[in-house]
Amino acid sequence: MLRKIFFPTMLILLAYGFWISPNFKEISAGVAIFLFGMLSLEEGFRVFSGGTLERILKASTDKLWKSISFGFVSTAIMQSSSLVSVLTISFIGAGLIGLTQGIGIILGANIGTTTGAWLMAGFGLKVKISAYAMPMLVFGVIMIFQKAKSLKGIGYVLAGLGFLFLGIHYMKEGFESFKDSIDLAAYAVLGFKGLMIYIGIGIFATVIMQSSHATIVLILAALSVGQITYENAIALTIGANIGTTITAIIGSLSSNIEGKRLAGAHFVFNIVTAAVAVALFHPIISLVQIIGDHLGIAAQNHMLRLAVFDSLFKIMGVILFIPFVDMLVRFLNTIFKEKAAPQTQTYLEPKYLNESALEFPATARKAAMDESRRLFDHSSKIIIEGIGLDIDALYSEVSLEALISDPCCQSIPDVQKKYETELRGNYAKITEFIIQAQSHLEKEHINSFYNLKLANRNSIEAVKMMQQLQHNLRRYIHHQNPSIQKQYHKIIERIAKLLRRIKQIKQVMKRQEETEANKAEAMTQLQRAKKILAKNDIVANGKLDKLIRGNLIDNEMAASLMNDSAYTNNIIKSLIVSTGVLWIDPDGDIQIYREEI
Repeated sequence: MLRKIFFPTMLILLAYGFWISPNFKEISAGVAIFLFGMLSLEEGFRVFSGGTLERILKASTDKLWKSISFGFVSTAIMQSSSLVSVLTISFIGAGLIGLTQGIGIILGANIGTTTGAWLMAGFGLKVKISAYAMPMLVFGVIMIFQKAKSLKGIGYVLAGLGFLFLGIHYMKEGFESFKDSIDLAAYAVLGFKGLMIYIGIGIFATVIMQSSHATIVLILAALSVGQITYENAIALTIGANIGTTITAIIGSLSSNIEGKRLAGAHFVFNIVTAAVAVALFHPIISLVQIIGDHLGIAAQNHMLRLAVFDSLFKIMGVILFIPFVDMLVRFLNTIFKEKAAPQTQTYLEPKYLNESALEFPATARKAAMDESRRLFDHSSKIIIEGIGLDIDALYSEVSLEALISDPCCQSIPDVQKKYETELRGNYAKITEFIIQAQSHLEKEHINSFYNLKLANRNSIEAVKMMQQLQHNLRRYIHHQNPSIQKQYHKIIERIAKLLRRIKQIKQVMKRQEETEANKAEAMTQLQRAKKILAKNDIVANGKLDKLIRGNLIDNEMAASLMNDSAYTNNIIKSLIVSTGVLWIDPDGDIQIYREEI
């Protein structure tokens, strides 16, 4: 209800401001153009996030100082802590990085935002910046209309920078014109009261614009023409730092519990840092004066001194927090707990799928892969139970012969019921997620998602074949005819052998994922499994004919055995295809896993 009232009220207030003041209109247009430039810049960098950025992130977050460095450098280059925050939340949601690394990136991103203030204070507000904007916009728009992905990305970056510069120009011009009619500096409030009022204004402005970067530039533009005092500008900067947490909180709403924990860390960091800045306001101002004098910054150059304060304020916060990162992680893990699945839940609830993972190809693929592997493991568990074996015993050193003769074979659960209650909903959710991911991907990323869809279908088909096999398995596994009983023991053995082999393949790939040597070893094991299992096909090896000719089984048994042998083959084929895609090569030709079966 509040949201429905807030948006039209804001539009009415803006329209009223435009009507009474053309100067306010120029400032607002400058802010709008600046924000549009940030969106274009983010879009440009998103084009290059199809692998390079993700690989750098994974390689640069194994230690806290590396995570902080990555956050600083990426924000300084992209001039968007919002994009870095969204990227980090997506990677945490997909499980590519942990919460500690994510907090490090956010800490570094906070320092990275200070580079924008230095650029604007030292360069952007002292020259006719609009002269640089026009060529960037022209070349940028031309490149955006090109088909090549890289050219499009460069075009968005150039256009984004052009709009940023143009927005800064209009903000500065608007404040200069404003001064001729209204001197906002006359409304300055000094002391603690002014500090709190202007912190509130800074929070409000940043929440509205969803960009602390835009707020800082607006503050610098107003300060450059004397429309606000230096002390009030500092208070606005503190408020902008608090307001920027709203972006992370909004970004975390569609994420999983880890994304929410990161947003909580961002909020705690900025609030505590702001509280320390308020408590030590005058000592920090004195320290800024000392640093400014040491750097040769004139006492009247309030813009550069504000940049010094912004840097000192944020670096101080990071140094303050570094010793307490592990404690903060434990605190957030206590506050934000995984919700238990509701008692009425009728399917395996997705663990890795969330909207934030759809933001980038790498995170979408990781989330879909992890959930697909989870579906495969659960499908395998149902198949193991369906053939009457205990999952822990199967993956132990106990011989298959001993396991198959175990009395547990007498109590086989209903596979169809387990499919309906545990797998069906999860399978539908994964399929929906993959379709969503494919809808905004480039061609080079679509094939792996297509293979994932096929792998999931094969995992489900294996369970459905188990449903067909189960009826006769229950009937003949303890039949008085030793010949038919033996053949159904062989069926169980074939499936159990494959599942043991699949576990070995998974262990090979987990040693160090995506190495060519491990892939080759896993592929060799899979090929070996296919050949051994193919030889045990009762129809292909002629064993069924011998049983019939020797009158060891009757016609009904023969028909059942023939059908169930086919179901077994289909289970094996489906599990092999899923294993190949999910653990060996998700981008490869899926037909190679079907060969020689």
